Amino acid sequence: MQPRIPSQSTREQGIHRADNDARLNAELAAVVAGARRRALRDGDRQIDTAHLLHSLLESDPEARAVFGDGPQIARLLGYLVQRSIGYGLRWQGTVEDSGAIPVIPAAEGWSPLAAGALEYACERAELRGDDLACGIDLLAAIVADPESRAVEVLHRAGIEYPDVLIWIEGRLGEYVRGAETGC
Repeated sequence: MQPRIPSQSTREQGIHRADNDARLNAELAAVVAGARRRALRDGDRQIDTAHLLHSLLESDPEARAVFGDGPQIARLLGYLVQRSIGYGLRWQGTVEDSGAIPVIPAAEGWSPLAAGALEYACERAELRGDDLACGIDLLAAIVADPESRAVEVLHRAGIEYPDVLIWIEGRLGEYVRGAETGC
């Protein structure tokens, strides 16, 4: 009998995953771990931006707040759940890469877009003056490429990525003005 959850090779367990964990706050590190578990459970070879989006919505209240409490978040979560049983099956065995973001070669087990998004999230935090990236940084990063799987899921749920970016940038102004430190 085959195990339900594929086991990770030594390489996937940490040697070649995205090396940004030291630059993530505790909540975002939990989001990344959740995305990793989701990818394994779904039988996907790589963590992609849709895995990250799903994990963000489940674990990060501020990222979830971007989408409100009404039918929009329910529809979005519905599409994300369907990825393992429906339309997302066409993604299995393919690599998420639009070509717009440079590939990070040391990020085995990650799609090029997901690895690039994690790196971009850390850069956003640095620009804000924080040592650690947070969920909003990652949300902005995964919707920055209009060809990412996360943006495709948002579109299917009736949410356009520019609206998400506008909300995030407005929120970023609060951090810059010193209303809060960190995320």
